[in-house]
Amino acid sequence: MDVLSDVIAVMRAGRPVSTRLAWRAPWGQRFASVPGAAGVQVILRGSCWLLPDAADPVPLGAGDVLFMAHGQGHALADDPATPPRPCDPELRAEPFTGEPDGVTLCGAYELDPAHTHPLLLDLPGLIHLPAHLERSPELRATVDLLAAELERPRPGTDALVPALLDMLLLYVLRTWLDTHPARGWATALRDPAVGAALQAVHRDPAAPWTVASLAAVAGLSRAPFARRFTALVGQPPLAYLTWWRMTTAARLLRRSDAPLSAIADRVGYTSEFAFAAAFKRRFGTAPGRFRRAGQAAEAAPSTERPGPPFHAGTRLICA
Repeated sequence: MDVLSDVIAVMRAGRPVSTRLAWRAPWGQRFASVPGAAGVQVILRGSCWLLPDAADPVPLGAGDVLFMAHGQGHALADDPATPPRPCDPELRAEPFTGEPDGVTLCGAYELDPAHTHPLLLDLPGLIHLPAHLERSPELRATVDLLAAELERPRPGTDALVPALLDMLLLYVLRTWLDTHPARGWATALRDPAVGAALQAVHRDPAAPWTVASLAAVAGLSRAPFARRFTALVGQPPLAYLTWWRMTTAARLLRRSDAPLSAIADRVGYTSEFAFAAAFKRRFGTAPGRFRRAGQAAEAAPSTERPGPPFHAGTRLICA
């Protein structure tokens, strides 16, 4: 897998969820922050305004995409002068007659805070991608497909919408990286030498990598490569290799029934004992206990109040 695909695989937990909201002016809605999730808003029809807490209102049009990388709260309204009301936790429908003035898609991606990749942490809290961006036809096509599925649900919509939301997330990240100056970890990904080494580690984490062999992949001598990698990634090459191996192992422990010996082999450890020792240093618990704790958490009944009714194709009318 390439690095960006791996970032998505590591940070996601569960399936993405969404709901379709239709609005009748005047309307204003404040969406609460959602810790442990990334949010997305897509303007499917009409226009509205983003109302930041400490900045000027931002006009939004059909096809515009907002991405909240860290689940920040935000507010939307039909007009900057319309005060947003607090979000109804149940997002109850309030039917009205006639055509809505605007339709939006509200989506959320559940994240695993224990395995958040540095690339996501380096993103700004709120990303606005206008529909007129000429260099993102794939993003525009994905928005159109989502709009069509939500407007006219048909057999297969419940399977298509989560898949399209995954595509939307990838195209949001790709478009942002393609259209904005690199900063933080993204600079490492764009650097020809360091980027080649990162791709090699992610493509084959089980390989017996050394600083010298990664430097050869990068086309640099050992010392200059180590300095460059550390400066851009934020940790030395072998430290990042270990972090990625352990992150991959944790994902396999939680999402597969593979035996510990097989997982150890997949992340580059020749013995289960050596793998268990490295895993305990990283997570403070043995791999088997880590897996059992995850299974117990999934099996336990939730005592929390259910959140908003996010389901593929749901149609909610708000005024």
